[in-house]
Amino acid sequence: MPHRQSLSSLRKMLQTKKISSVELTSHFLQRIDQNRELNAFITVDAETALANARQADISLNDKSGDLLTGLPLALKDIFCTRGMLTSCGSRMLANFTSPYDATVTERLNAAGSVLLGKTNMDEFAM
Repeated sequence: MPHRQSLSSLRKMLQTKKISSVELTSHFLQRIDQNRELNAFITVDAETALANARQADISLNDKSGDLLTGLPLALKDIFCTRGMLTSCGSRMLANFTSPYDATVTERLNAAGSVLLGKTNMDEFAM
């Protein structure tokens, strides 16, 4: 049950090849699908997440990975992500696709994390 593990445990599992990033990402995507009625995610990009997980597995095999390489994460919908919907939980921005990444998004990407999608929130985090 990877969804009950800490990030440090998952990182160790990735580094020791007990699980691949693709397997881990697939697991979390399945968990998101199983619990759609919770409305926890506003946006899920499974295709990009799996592609990034495949790339992360290559980096992990080459030992060129960074601190978060291969770890699936989600961002609150308040953070801009280039090419992905960013509604801030508001119907007013329901169709807004950000042309840039927020600093936190850039840093998580640079550290090798695999973005699963954007989580729901109160409108504009009020």
